[in-house]
Amino acid sequence: MSSRTVTRAAAGATALAALLTLTACGGDDDAVGSGIAAIGGLEGGNGNSGDGGNAKKGNGLGFKGLPKAGSMAEAARIVNGYTKCDRISSTKSDSSTSGSDPDAKYDSKTYSVTERGYCGRRNVTTIFMIKDPKVFQAAFRAEVEKDHADGKNGDVNSGPIIGQDFAVGSESSDAMAALLAPGSGMLLLNCHPGFNPPSGFRKEPSLVKGCVLTDYYKD
Repeated sequence: MSSRTVTRAAAGATALAALLTLTACGGDDDAVGSGIAAIGGLEGGNGNSGDGGNAKKGNGLGFKGLPKAGSMAEAARIVNGYTKCDRISSTKSDSSTSGSDPDAKYDSKTYSVTERGYCGRRNVTTIFMIKDPKVFQAAFRAEVEKDHADGKNGDVNSGPIIGQDFAVGSESSDAMAALLAPGSGMLLLNCHPGFNPPSGFRKEPSLVKGCVLTDYYKD
């Protein structure tokens, strides 16, 4: 995987976080929105969860309140509503990567990823279709825990942005923030033990213990 996608990866998870291209290489024109942290108050969620009263309350749906795509085409349409993703491809453009495919190892039952899609050129946004979201979240948590045990804490405020059956990462911080815009319904999966968002942001249970769903992201 390129050094570009490894830099500042979620919780220092140099495998899965790099896969999801969760590092920001600066803003770009592809993002509909911009900024470092998304504003709280998205639809969905089930209110406070171990956050000391800091998280915004949702509508009680939790994970089930996240958008469900059903196909790569629909996932791309959802993403395109918040950051440019009008041309989805099963391969990265030549300008975005070099060497062997760094994502190939995740087309396996370990992460329950069934399909990959890429959009954008200068700052690539990656979409992963997921068969079993609990398996995916558990695999991501395992990556974070391993790096944390090895002293690689990385960025405690980053992670993949998820729906019910897909995950999204981008090389653009603007795109990441735009995907968490109010009304998108998507939330970020954070499995870092030191994660503690500012007051007013959501911090809700995910499908696996040790991870939360949040509308807070900071590059």
